[in-house]
Amino acid sequence: MPKNTGVIIGGAAAAIIALWLLPFWVFLLVVVGVPVAGYLMLDPSQRRRLRSRVSGRGQIGR
Repeated sequence: MPKNTGVIIGGAAAAIIALWLLPFWVFLLVVVGVPVAGYLMLDPSQRRRLRSRVSGRGQIGR
C-alpha cells in the first residue's frame, strides 16, 4: 500500500466520524475551512509553486 493511501483512508474515516458527531454546518465549516486556512497561510511563492504543480500535470520534467 502506498504511503498516501493510509493518509486518505484515515482522512475519510475522520470525516465520517466528524459527520456523525458534529452538526452538519460545523462539519462543513471544518471540511472547507481547514484547507482554505492552510492555503491562505502559505507565502506567495509557495502558492505559486502549488498552483503550478496542480495545473501542470501534463508537463514532463517537473
